[in-house]
Amino acid sequence: MKAILLDGSIRSNAVSDRFNTLTLQNLYKLGYQVENIVLREKTIGNCAGDFYCWVRSPGLCNIKDDNIAIAESIINSDLVIYLTPKTFGGYSSTLKKMVDHQIQTISPFFAVIEGETHHQKRYERYPDFAVIGYSAENNLASEAVFKQLVRRNAINFYAENAACEIINSNLSEDQISKAIQTCLANLKSGLRPLPSPAPIENQKLISPEDVKRAVILVGSLKTRNSTSNSLSVYLSNKLNDNHIQTEIIYLYSILRSSEKVKAMLESIDSADLISLVFQLYVDSLPAPVIKSLEIIAEHRNETKNSHHPLFTALANCGFPEAGHNTTALAICELFAKQTGYLWGGSLSLGGGGMVNGVPLLQLGGRTAPIRKALDMAAESLIHGEAIPGQAQSMIAKPVIPGWMYRLIGGISWKQQAKKYHAHKQLNRKVYPIQSTSKE
Repeated sequence: MKAILLDGSIRSNAVSDRFNTLTLQNLYKLGYQVENIVLREKTIGNCAGDFYCWVRSPGLCNIKDDNIAIAESIINSDLVIYLTPKTFGGYSSTLKKMVDHQIQTISPFFAVIEGETHHQKRYERYPDFAVIGYSAENNLASEAVFKQLVRRNAINFYAENAACEIINSNLSEDQISKAIQTCLANLKSGLRPLPSPAPIENQKLISPEDVKRAVILVGSLKTRNSTSNSLSVYLSNKLNDNHIQTEIIYLYSILRSSEKVKAMLESIDSADLISLVFQLYVDSLPAPVIKSLEIIAEHRNETKNSHHPLFTALANCGFPEAGHNTTALAICELFAKQTGYLWGGSLSLGGGGMVNGVPLLQLGGRTAPIRKALDMAAESLIHGEAIPGQAQSMIAKPVIPGWMYRLIGGISWKQQAKKYHAHKQLNRKVYPIQSTSKE
């Protein structure tokens, strides 16, 4: 049996090294041959979100770095294990960078699973899936979000068997080892659905006089040519119309410059309202966005900042059902609470591809519900109130029926691939499947 261990530790220290060693020991005891990949030691670029691996070179990422060999190893393993520090109820940015690249192993075409739209299989067989998260704290809310994320990943990566264990890093080596054993033993038990987090009730959080300056963080790697930017610009204009000074920051553009990161932190420190707008990547936030949140949280902790601005989030996904965003938005809420921000609620948009960087007003009636929801959200936020439930319900309502979205989407993938003469290869299997014990 072959296993691949993806170690998402941010840095080498006593905790991360101990978890890696104990996980390996327990896999060896079960008879696995293990490929141990410490992701921070590999060269892995961020997924560009351009669907190159679906419509231009089906099944193969355009970024020619270590992600390709790792993706091939995943497909040819019996078990893939994510090992990660629990970060705001999700994975570390180090792990998430590789997780984002796993879309090359699934198809762009749609399927219906448990009443939701998902992508179809590319390969006939996928590995079992285990996730071990560790943290020095016991937080039931973040543990629930983490388990929900793992379950959604298991669905989207077609894992026949899946398990998850969250382990307190302060435990003894023997206790940690037993918890790892429990995780691996539970693989065939599966992951049960968990209830979605309850939306925050509308409430007064700060005085309207205190909302003078806003920062909107755009999390899309497409920056200005994205749905996230269209939503951000519309919201920014609404805030500006109400005399709220607003700055838009494109996270992907600033992460490679320490000076730009410093400027971002200074802008955030002086803001009364912070809104994060992003596209869903593999059931969570894109890796660069998680990295940004890690930087902000570390900065807040180091500076002991006592300023408590409003923090809100707006997620959009390429599926017709906005519910796919629920886990990612719960991670945003946990981030806000763990860093001392006042959680001002969220908005969740499905079918975001219909916007695709076009200004909302140019799209006319199709975006009327989106604009109305943003209007309502802006009106509440400028008065220091959380985003109202009515706005959340309005923007989450599907624009078209799921069956129609899937039909049109399938045609669209073929049309896009045809531009690159790849339409006959959309179901191509790049990585040869080696013989394993599962066959």
